[in-house]
Amino acid sequence: MTESVTLTVTGMKCGGCESNVTNKLKAVEGVLSVKASAKDNEVSVEYDAAKTDLDEIEDAITDAGFNVE
Repeated sequence: MTESVTLTVTGMKCGGCESNVTNKLKAVEGVLSVKASAKDNEVSVEYDAAKTDLDEIEDAITDAGFNVE
């Protein structure tokens, strides 16, 4: 089952930050698409709920060095 979530993520300042978050999330099995916006402090993720969950997504963002609000 495909689900979507938009998270408020702080600490992203530039396109490099967006790429870092995007790459970390795309490495998570089950993540289908990612859109990160430093300007809006948001990360939108579409994922397969049978393969991953919100905790894993939040952990990947934290591992990338950013905070999920």
